Amino acid sequence: MPDHEQAARSERAGDSPPAGAKRKETEAERAGREAEQQVERDLDELAETKRERDEYLELAQRTRADFENYRKRVANETSEARARGKAELARELLPVIDNLERALQTDVDARARDSATRLGERHEALVRGVELVHKELRDRLESAGVEAFDPTGEPFDPQLHEALSTQPSEDTEAGIVLETVEKGYRLNGQVLRPARVVVSR
Repeated sequence: MPDHEQAARSERAGDSPPAGAKRKETEAERAGREAEQQVERDLDELAETKRERDEYLELAQRTRADFENYRKRVANETSEARARGKAELARELLPVIDNLERALQTDVDARARDSATRLGERHEALVRGVELVHKELRDRLESAGVEAFDPTGEPFDPQLHEALSTQPSEDTEAGIVLETVEKGYRLNGQVLRPARVVVSR
């Protein structure tokens, strides 16, 4: 008689296995043990997957933060470069404005000296042309954020003004700007060129 039939008969007969004999694992027990082992393997894999997911998430967050910092830095550098470019252009154009203003002032002085003489039409057209160029140039600079300032009558400030000379003045206390020889210019509050002035002493 085969062993498994004998074991089955013994179980039916209520016989217990002999002492020291190893009980055989049933099919259901083996399936349960394998299922338990599979669950443990699945849980281990799930924990590993979660760990990898957390690592990738942290890497993605760091990469995003680095990119955001890079974007801000590039935006700041671009803005600063644009401001430097505007300032350099404005500095180069300021002498042009000075010369145009001198030319216009010369015409005003000539008219005051010789008011009886009528200026010719060609001269008038030239003056109007210079005035238009001067206005357009000033408008362009103002649209770029460049503003002129004339400190005549204000206290002398070495951060804003450059003293070309001093003059005694009975009507004004010392340290006041008597005359602005060349206007000062600012770009967004930053001094591009100090005003060149004559100061009372």
